[in-house]
This record gives sequence, C-alpha cells and structure tokens, in this order.
Amino acid sequence: MISIFIIFAVFILYNINKMTNSLCLQKDIPEERQPKVFRTINILVTILLISSFVEILYA
Repeated sequence: MISIFIIFAVFILYNINKMTNSLCLQKDIPEERQPKVFRTINILVTILLISSFVEILYA
C-alpha cells in the first residue's frame, strides 16, 4: 500500500509542478519569485499528501 501511495504522490507532485509552471508563465511572475512560489506550493501539497496518507493508514 505504501508503494502505491508513493507512486500516486509522485504523480500528483509532478502534475502540480507542471501546472505551477504554466501559472508562472501565464501570470508573468518574475524569475526571482518563481522559486518561492514553487516551494510554497510543493510544501502545501506535501502536507496534504502526508495528512491523506495518515488518514488512510488510521481509518
């Protein structure tokens, strides 16, 4: 079950990063701010994935 969830999490993070890149290009976010945007979104999605895993694990 852990391996399936890890594969799912990598797939989700990859797609979120692709969408974040599209957002940065569409909204003309400066190059200096893009790493901060990516870091913030990745941290929030990682927290969401970890909390989902814990919920599934203890449900």
